[in-house]
Parts: sequence; C-alpha cells; structure tokens
Amino acid sequence: MDVRTLIRTKREGGELSDEEIRFFIDEYVRGDIEHYQAAALVTAVFIRGLNDRELMTWTASMVRSGRVLTFPSLPQKKVDKHSTGGVGDKVSIALAPAVAACGVCVPMISGRGLGHTGGTLDKLESIPGFRTDLDPDAILRALDRTGVAFGQQTKDLVPADRLLYELRDATGLIESVPLIASSIVSKKLAEGLDGLVLDVKFGSGAVVPDPEHGRELAHVMIRLARSQGLRAVAYQTAMDRPLGRAVGHALEIVECLDCLAGGGPDDLRELVLLFGGEMLVLAGEAPSVEAGSREIARAIDEGRALGVFELVVAEQGGDPRCLRERDRLPRAPSVEPWKAPSTGILSFRDNRKVGLAVGALGGGRSKMGQGIDPAVGLVWRARAGEAVTRGDVLAEIHHRDGFGLGATETLLAEAISIGPAPKLAPLVLARIDA
Repeated sequence: MDVRTLIRTKREGGELSDEEIRFFIDEYVRGDIEHYQAAALVTAVFIRGLNDRELMTWTASMVRSGRVLTFPSLPQKKVDKHSTGGVGDKVSIALAPAVAACGVCVPMISGRGLGHTGGTLDKLESIPGFRTDLDPDAILRALDRTGVAFGQQTKDLVPADRLLYELRDATGLIESVPLIASSIVSKKLAEGLDGLVLDVKFGSGAVVPDPEHGRELAHVMIRLARSQGLRAVAYQTAMDRPLGRAVGHALEIVECLDCLAGGGPDDLRELVLLFGGEMLVLAGEAPSVEAGSREIARAIDEGRALGVFELVVAEQGGDPRCLRERDRLPRAPSVEPWKAPSTGILSFRDNRKVGLAVGALGGGRSKMGQGIDPAVGLVWRARAGEAVTRGDVLAEIHHRDGFGLGATETLLAEAISIGPAPKLAPLVLARIDA
C-alpha cells in the first residue's frame, strides 16, 4: 500500500478499509511512514472524521500496536478514570491513591500536556526523581505494592497513541471526537481494566468546549469501551473556570497534597469523591456512588490515601520527603502579584487562555519533545463568582526571571472579565452511562 492513497481517500471524504487502517498504524509505529505523512492523514481524519467501523478498527489497531496488560496474580479489581483535560485538572493524582486505599487497583496510563492543558505525567514528574517510564513488570510491581501505577505510553504500551498524541499536540489537531476517543480508549483497553470512569470537560477551558459535542464524545467512548468488553461510565464536568486554585505542575502537586490531607479546594474534593465513588461501584466494592463517595472521604480524612501516595512516590523513584517538606518541590524564583483592574464579580470569558498563560511562562509545549519548566504557573487568590475590588490580588504568577511574564499578563487580561455576577455552569452537568 501507499500512504498517499490513504491520505487522498480520506481527504476526499472516502472510507478507509480495515486493512488500510491497520497498515497505517503498523507502518507508522515501525517508522516506515514519515511524521509529515502521518500529519497529513490525521489532518484529513480531523476534517472528514471516521465512521463507527473505521473508528473501531483504528482504536483496535492502536491497542494491538503494543502489549495489553494482564494481572492474573492480582485479586483486586482494576478500575481507572480518565479526563479529556482542562486547566488545573489534577483530579487523577489525588483520586488514584484514595481509590487504592479502599482496596481497588488503579493502573493509570496517562498523557502529557496537550495544547493548553496540563498533563498528569508532567505534574507527577515535577516530584524530584519520579519516574513514569514503567515497563509492564514495573507496573505489576507497583500495583502489587501500592495499588497504583502511574505510567506512560512506552514502546510496549500503545506506542501508536504515544506517537499520534505528540503529533496532534504539535500540529494543533486536538479537538476531534474520533481522535480524542481513540486516544483515550486505546490506552485504557491496554491496561487490562474491569471498569472505567470518563470525565468529559465542557466550557472554554476544555478540549471540547461545547456540552453537546462533549456528550457525543462521551457516547462514542462508552461505545468503544463496551465493544471491547470494558464497563464505562462518563460524567460531564465544568471547565469554564480553572479547577482548584493552582495551574502549573509542581503547584498542582501541592494542591493535591492539600486534598489528600483533607483540605484543598472544594471543587477538587467534590470530583475526587464523586469519581472515586463511581470507581468503587464498578469494582463491586460499593452498592452506590453515594456509599462509595463516603468510603473515599474516610480514606482521605483518616490519612490512608496520603499514605498510599507516599508509597507510590517511593515506588516510582520519587523523593517522598517532598510530600512533607514541600520546599523540596520545584519552586519558581519569582512571584508576581496580578491585580484586579476594576471592581466587580470575577468570571472567566476564555479559560483556555489561562492554560496558554502557563505555557507562555515555560510550563507548556509548542512542539514535539519540548521540555517544560515544572516550577512556573499560577495560583488564583480569587475565584469565579467572587467579588473583587480594584487592586485586589487576583492571582500570583510564579515565573523564572521574568520569562514570559508580559505575555502571561496579556493572556490573563483576555481570559477574565470583571462585572456583573456571571452565570456559572454546574460543576457536574450530567452522568452518561449509555
């Protein structure tokens, strides 16, 4: 086959055969298709889409590009949660150890920052020494010893998605239902899961801002998962404002530690309890989401969840002293207060620009393989819906010697609005189970 034929077929609105899809995925992973050729085909898919048959084959081919994990020696159920991404979305980091503290294993293959969003792996790797490049044996050991494994797409685990994920990020091909769905579900199918909770964000800071578009994505992912025998449930949650107060890798780790200590922002804790309760239901460890949420709350408030996270950090090569002595985490050398230009009620007219502001400081990527600064970011001192007075500190900008500071301040000014009381979306819009 010739990849140029596939590009032309999809560009002109045609359907790719199962054989053609398998050829593309296999040859791209093998290195026999150039990145620019893959980008052309992915662009055509972005524009033209994939029908159900194409998407099923595309996803299955991504899964079979590497190993599918199995854990026959672990008696516990294996359940995971995945988010479509957002600004300040650090839920997974606090959630996984809380669920493990309740007796359920969480093998979590996560991604890096995508566009304006932060990545779970990038945040965890801001902990000195923390490794996410786990091979299957290391994942099994981590699950056996701690109940949690935070891993990335290695050469053995969904290598096709690792390549396509970086390609989409570097070329701006992010907001596509079939590409998002296949990326997420392929990773989860490779984990050998018994259940999956999907967090589909909506609002200006989401990868898929429109709630109806997000509902479509949720249905597609659930169909994909269930077609392969994986039980899945989705929630639509708000991303029209940052989640929590911190946006930036090490800063978000600090906020997760606050949550695991029984504090932290209310919205972060609410989602941890909700998703954790659903995960316990899928694992057969709770009769209802409400009962499961109570179990998660007890695990956090009794300190068991934080204890699990300490074990996870040590198991994956990190320095557990950072969790108690937070000055050991990366810290930006300078903090600039960013003040309210007027008096009124704070709202976010374009939350996406908050994520881009962190990128301007060095906390994001604009090309494949680019490094990031884990110390930079924002901490909001005022939140959406709160009254502010001109001159109040809205946010603290953690920066390195002024790098990107001017661009960040411009982006933040474009991100917010101060005026009449806004109509805030509910934190949880809907639960989708079919």
